[in-house]
Amino acid sequence: MSEILNHIENNPKETKRLIGLEYEQLQKLIQNLERLHHEKQELLESQKVRIIGAGGGRKPKLSEREKIILTLVYLRHVTTFQLLGIQFGVSESTANDTFNYWLPILQQLLPSSLVEQVKKKNLTMK
Repeated sequence: MSEILNHIENNPKETKRLIGLEYEQLQKLIQNLERLHHEKQELLESQKVRIIGAGGGRKPKLSEREKIILTLVYLRHVTTFQLLGIQFGVSESTANDTFNYWLPILQQLLPSSLVEQVKKKNLTMK
């Protein structure tokens, strides 16, 4: 488990400072995101033509909850993917790929104003 997720679970009152959501809101958001993720994965699996059975390959380093937290930390703090990778124990490219996978799913549930704020910050930084 990543240190940030561990810290949030041990100190739920600090969730608002780290993520921008109350602990209860975060739990509901994670449940909804996991549901949407599973629906998306089922749709992708139904369309695949498999030669080798499912379940092979290397297991991911991060759990779904950790991936969601990584994405929310980026949205809250707009840090670099290199620092996110260090915080979560993955490579910079994995942090980037994780964020880009979960962002469209988050956009279905989060207010668009939060995502727009991040886009504006990124445009002004360039």
